[in-house]
Amino acid sequence: MGDMDRRRFLELTGAGAGAVVAGVASPSDARAEGPETPEASPRRAPFVRVGQAPDVCVIGAGAFGLWSALELQRLGATVEVVDLYGPGNSRATSGGETRGVRTSYGDRPHGPQWGRWANEAIRRWKAWDEEHSGREVAPFFYTTGDLILRAEMQPYLERTMALWDDLGVEYEQPSMDVVAREFPQIRSDDMTVALYEPQAGVVRARRVMESVATVFQREGGTVTIGRAAPGRVDAGRLTEVTVEGGDPISAGTYQWACGPWLAKVLPNPMEGRLRIPMGHVFYFGTPPGSNAFNWPNFPSYGVPGCTGWPALPPDHRGFRVRTGGRPPEDPDVSQRGVIPEEGLQRGIDFVKERFPLLADAPILETRACHYESGPSRNFVVDVHPEWENAWITGCGSAEAFKQGPVLGDYIAHRIMGQDLEPELAEGFRLPEETFESDEG
Repeated sequence: MGDMDRRRFLELTGAGAGAVVAGVASPSDARAEGPETPEASPRRAPFVRVGQAPDVCVIGAGAFGLWSALELQRLGATVEVVDLYGPGNSRATSGGETRGVRTSYGDRPHGPQWGRWANEAIRRWKAWDEEHSGREVAPFFYTTGDLILRAEMQPYLERTMALWDDLGVEYEQPSMDVVAREFPQIRSDDMTVALYEPQAGVVRARRVMESVATVFQREGGTVTIGRAAPGRVDAGRLTEVTVEGGDPISAGTYQWACGPWLAKVLPNPMEGRLRIPMGHVFYFGTPPGSNAFNWPNFPSYGVPGCTGWPALPPDHRGFRVRTGGRPPEDPDVSQRGVIPEEGLQRGIDFVKERFPLLADAPILETRACHYESGPSRNFVVDVHPEWENAWITGCGSAEAFKQGPVLGDYIAHRIMGQDLEPELAEGFRLPEETFESDEG
């Protein structure tokens, strides 16, 4: 590009709606057959522009931000990530110890799309393991299978099975006698319906986000720790973000991927469009000398009011249980390690009822994290309504992390002006409705 101003270059080439023109990528480089697998992604270094601004500044190093940043870089953009506390930190939605990955989305209007992405994500999680774990690094993804139990057949289960049939996902509908024989650890005598998804699994969330950040930086990306905020705006374009305690960052395009902080950093477009309740997670000590509640001897599970999974061997944190949580709080000051007494008792009572062998088990650790959802209950991937070169990505609805490798690939192609699934854009728009109008 020589001395040509990058913004002027974009204007002359007609890049629209926040699209990036990178030195080594063009629409002709887009993949015609759909999202590319991690192992097939280009490993070339990004186009180097010494002393010049990055093509894309990504604000937020969680599942939305880091996966997008990595894929943007592999598509040829120069990328800088800014995060308030760092990848995999304890405040992040994606910073918990573990996350389950399943395809059973019969309860969502966009379930077919989520199920398809989750099915592909499972393959990509395994591919990430093949490339980045080994003798000295424990696996990130563990195939546990997922067991769903309900007191009676429900439309959610029927739609999930129909979804699985359409996707060709392997599943079983075991009798309750089989469930009681194969999984005696869980009390199931009050249930009449079971579904089992053998391919489902659990990801070591914190560790994998650290891994993605490491790979991103090793391939040429930059991660800056600091509080970012929108800076100057010129003619409908964001020209910089400010970083508390550091220099402003100017880029051609900006991606806001701030999780529960979205409404704090972008109050105008996000007001009334983001809920951030807290979820409670418990890790119970497993019986000494017994592996009954450890992987691979027990699956992840979903029963009314609770989800969880077995203890994973690399971390040995215990048997994981997630129950209800508490109302929204400020994500900067919310207490993540302290669960109120009523929430603590809820988890203890659930374990006593559903897992009798753990009735006297100690709680080894607790976690609390924010979940972000919008009025549509779908993800948001859309251009800022006032800034043509800024993208808003978020509203993960407790499911975005699981689909991270696919979601990041999709977002990166959208930002680069290479939308491979244009039929999905409408569903990912920033909703016009707000929670207040829904309730009123």
